[in-house]
Amino acid sequence: MNNSRRTPKNRKTRRWIWIAVGTIMAVILAVGGWIVYTNWQEEQRAIQRQEDVEAAVDSYLTAKTAADFDTFVSTLSAQSVSEFDYTDEELAERYETIFQGIGANDLAIMDQELLLNEETDQYTLTYTLRMDTVLGRLDDLRYETVIQETEDDITLQWGPSLILPGMEEGDSVRVSFTEPDRGSIYDRHGNLLAGEGDAYQAGLYPASLGEGDQRATNLDTISETFGVSIDQLENLLNQAWVTDESLVPFTVVEEGETPEVTGVRYQRTSERVYPLNEAAAHLIGYIGEVTAEDIQEDPTLASGQIVGKAGLEAVFDSQLRGHTGGQISIVDNSDEVKEVVIENERQNGQSVRLTIDSDVQRELFDSFDNEPGAGAVMHPQTGELLAMVSAPSYSPQSFTRGISAEEYSGYMDDENTPFVNRYTSRYAPGSTFKILSSLILLDDGGIDPDETNRIEGLQWSPDLPGFGDHSITRVSESVSDVDLATALIYSDNIYFAMEALEMGEEAFTEALNQLPFGDNLDLPFDMTPAQFANDDTIDSETLLADTAYGQGQVLMNLIHQLVFYSPVVNDGRLTYPTVLLNEHRENGNQLFTEESASIVRNDLIESVTHANGTARGLQNVSHTVGAKTGTAEIAGEEGNDTNGFLYVFDADDQSYSFVGFLEGQRSGDVIERFDTFLDNLKPSISDYAVN
Repeated sequence: MNNSRRTPKNRKTRRWIWIAVGTIMAVILAVGGWIVYTNWQEEQRAIQRQEDVEAAVDSYLTAKTAADFDTFVSTLSAQSVSEFDYTDEELAERYETIFQGIGANDLAIMDQELLLNEETDQYTLTYTLRMDTVLGRLDDLRYETVIQETEDDITLQWGPSLILPGMEEGDSVRVSFTEPDRGSIYDRHGNLLAGEGDAYQAGLYPASLGEGDQRATNLDTISETFGVSIDQLENLLNQAWVTDESLVPFTVVEEGETPEVTGVRYQRTSERVYPLNEAAAHLIGYIGEVTAEDIQEDPTLASGQIVGKAGLEAVFDSQLRGHTGGQISIVDNSDEVKEVVIENERQNGQSVRLTIDSDVQRELFDSFDNEPGAGAVMHPQTGELLAMVSAPSYSPQSFTRGISAEEYSGYMDDENTPFVNRYTSRYAPGSTFKILSSLILLDDGGIDPDETNRIEGLQWSPDLPGFGDHSITRVSESVSDVDLATALIYSDNIYFAMEALEMGEEAFTEALNQLPFGDNLDLPFDMTPAQFANDDTIDSETLLADTAYGQGQVLMNLIHQLVFYSPVVNDGRLTYPTVLLNEHRENGNQLFTEESASIVRNDLIESVTHANGTARGLQNVSHTVGAKTGTAEIAGEEGNDTNGFLYVFDADDQSYSFVGFLEGQRSGDVIERFDTFLDNLKPSISDYAVN
């Protein structure tokens, strides 16, 4: 049997083999590790590169959608910008000009894609931008650009197509508009309250002005006749284009107001006219050219457009104005249209028809004869407002034509504040509020209308701890046994204070809260809601007593009074107002019983027919009316200054209710001011049915 033995030589050979294998394995592992590490480093660099590029893209897109063009330009390659001969400031300004010119707003990125071209090793960004413009929405603006990477920064390559797709060097953006016809405002009969009408452009004719003193005299006459300063006339005549045979426009006048004046000629034109002018200025308002502030509030507007500036012209502006037509296009350096970006047909404005009766509005305004005050007429069953007047007033026509500094200063300096809308301003209503208190006392206070209170003298103060030195004063002490009818006929403050105190603060407040105090009444003009107390809580006995006869902290405007007192004429139901013809308004709830409404209604009729009634001055009105007068003290005024109020309704047919007031006067003055108007009111509205 052969035995094999390992020789030292064999052992040595094997050892070297294992060393070689180990070395090879170590080399393989080292090389593999190096390759893995290198690949990992490359992946990390690629990830970091991707993140850096995405951050640059995000800055670019964020700045663009925010229309922050200074920041936007800073994300662009400086070399690419300078290639088109722009500085950063010039390019930012061009973006600003173009985007403002097209009314760009609400910019948003709808989709974006960032791709790496492996052949060129460059990133390409494509994205779709959506924006609203003055002519409508653009939602398919497709942009593409290349990312420029250097050791120092990452920027985006710029070219004109990054303003609007399709633009090239030398191109520009053109915006043209086709203005719509503005809708008109009509009264209930279709009579124009605001709309297109004939007028005359008055112009200077230099050849007829003469020379020297004659010229100066003629210009002085023109200045006085048309209310335009000599300086303005001279500036117009000194324009470079003016010749002796030129017609130099200086104002617009209405038809029939074209006096023969040396040096003046007329051309027929058209303009927005207001046939009632001052008589409806606070209601209708006026139009004017868009300002920078208007565009800031509504970026879809553009310079040169006409918008409503005040009154219903402003409230219904979007409806009246319609939609501008036009075209946004890219044009080349030959002014040829290369591409139409967006194009729209104009949509003419829609007209508005009001419940107002022009004749009633005019007659009511004329009744004031520029005395400060206000008046309003409503149909008590439908809530249709037939007239709303504030006096004194201003000329909306002057604002539409461009009011002169002198005329505007005259309005501003007028102590009777013609710009103030008095029919939406709140005042203490005084004794007209007793109408509401009477209904509350009958329905919620449970009083017997025939039960009398014994009242002696002109003043009374209850024996209550919280009343202190406060006392209630009444107008007349000729009656001592006072029931509800007598209290309304004589307007007895003490009676209403007594009954309200008997009813209590909590119950009286709860009853008042059933009425629309705090409600804006959903009318298309601003007015602060009515209140019966500053914090909607009657928290003292003195405040309760004063509230019952319309003082204290009660504040209402004329429309509030028409609405809150409507249950008297409407069998206990409250009527909400409307100024839009054929607008359906639901009447309010049955707030008071028909019986209570009837009792108060008859008492108000007796306030007119009774020999000593506070409204007896209306006995000459040719139809039966019920009425309540009010003389309210003006809070904070010295000398017991007052406002005079008068509430009147047609007692035969309930065809109207009316509230008027005169600032700084008493109720007797108000009756004298409006008795003729009221006598003519019913006949003037009897030829149409209020639906």
